[in-house]
Amino acid sequence: MIAKAGAGTLTVVATSLGNAGDLSPRALAVLREADVIVAEDTRSARQLLLAGGVAAPPRILSCFDANEGARADEVATLLAGGARVALISEAGTPLVSDPGYRIVTAAIAAGAQVVPVPGPSALLAALVAAGLPTDKFLFLGFPPRKTGPRRRLFESVRALPFTLVLYESPLRAGASLADLAAVLGADRRACVARELTKPHEEIVRDGLGALADRYATQRPLGEVTLVVEGAPEGATAADDLDDDELLERAQRLIADGQSTKDVARALADMTGRPRRDVYNLITSARE
Repeated sequence: MIAKAGAGTLTVVATSLGNAGDLSPRALAVLREADVIVAEDTRSARQLLLAGGVAAPPRILSCFDANEGARADEVATLLAGGARVALISEAGTPLVSDPGYRIVTAAIAAGAQVVPVPGPSALLAALVAAGLPTDKFLFLGFPPRKTGPRRRLFESVRALPFTLVLYESPLRAGASLADLAAVLGADRRACVARELTKPHEEIVRDGLGALADRYATQRPLGEVTLVVEGAPEGATAADDLDDDELLERAQRLIADGQSTKDVARALADMTGRPRRDVYNLITSARE
C-alpha cells in the first residue's frame, strides 16, 4: 500500500536490551524528532530518553497488551493528521513477543508510512552466541504456561530440522527445559542465555537434560532466551508415529505424572488419530 499524501510516519524503533551503548544514533535521532512516542512502559521510555540526552516529546503514550487495541485507533488518528510517531518496547525490537502489531497494522490501514529502525533483539543475540546452526531457525515466542499445552507445542516441532528459539520467564525456565528434555531428548544441544548485554549476562551451553537438572532448583535471574538444536536428519514427525513409538511416548509422559486421559488427548491432537483409539491403545498395552 502506498502511503497517503499528508499522512504521518510510524517509525518502529529497536532500543537497547540493557546496554545503553547499543542504542543507535539513528534511533536517538528518530526519538528526538518524534511528535509522539508510543511506549510499552512510559517510565522506561523516559529513562531511555534521559540517558540518550533526548528531550521528552509533548506526548508519551503507553501501549501494552490490555490497551493496544484502543491505542491503535488513537495512533491511526494521529498519523492521519500527519504526526511523526515512534514506537518502542521496553527493550529490544517492538512486536517480537512485545506489543506493537496492532499499532503497525492500524498505521498501514491509515495510509501512513511505516519505517523500521533495526537494532538489538534478544532473539538474534542469543541465536548467534549459542553455537548452534543459524542458517534455519524457528522462533516460538513464549511457550504455554501449563505443562500439557507446552509439551504439545514441543511435540509439534520435535522433528523439525530448524534451531528453535524461545523466550521464557525465569519462573518457568526450569519447567520448560524439563519438558523440552522429555519431548526432544536429553542429549539435544541447547543454550540458556539470560540478561543479554547486561552486567550479569550469562550464556550456558549443554544438553537439554543437563540444563534441566541445573535449573530445576537454580532459578535463572532476569530475562531468559532458550536456543535448542534442531532435529537430526531422519527424525520422525508426530503424525508418522507407529503404534510402538506412540506407546513409548505415552509411557514417558505417564511416567512424568500425566494421566492416561491427558496423554491420550495430547497424542491424539499431535497425530490426528481419534482420541478413543489412542486411549484404547494405551490401556490395552497396560493390560
